[in-house]
Amino acid sequence: MMPNFVKALESKSDLYKLTGASAEQVSQAEKSLGVNFANEYREYLITFGAASANAHEFTGICQSPRLNVVDVTLSERKKNTLVPCDYYVIEQAGIDRIIIWQSSSGEIYTSTQGTALLKLCASLFEYLEM
Repeated sequence: MMPNFVKALESKSDLYKLTGASAEQVSQAEKSLGVNFANEYREYLITFGAASANAHEFTGICQSPRLNVVDVTLSERKKNTLVPCDYYVIEQAGIDRIIIWQSSSGEIYTSTQGTALLKLCASLFEYLEM
């Protein structure tokens, strides 16, 4: 059985979560970005909306432009044209302009403003456990 990002987040003692997004909200966010979210990110959005844990503050579907995946991704795409159009931001690290991206197939990458992507790991679960 494949490790589960949602279950891993739920096990963190410092989990802070919002209300889960509806399937319609998730579809609208995908449409706005022109992407298909990876299955683990879609499950995360429906379960939590947005969440933070383990020193990570993940984007999601929420009212805050600072955490909303659509707002953050559109903003970061303008700053880094080297990022493929089917990637979306899962976290702004807040250190040295480091951005964490996920591809539609689930792999996790990092970049800084105007730099090429560097693959970090194969999934959100692996990223959380790094």
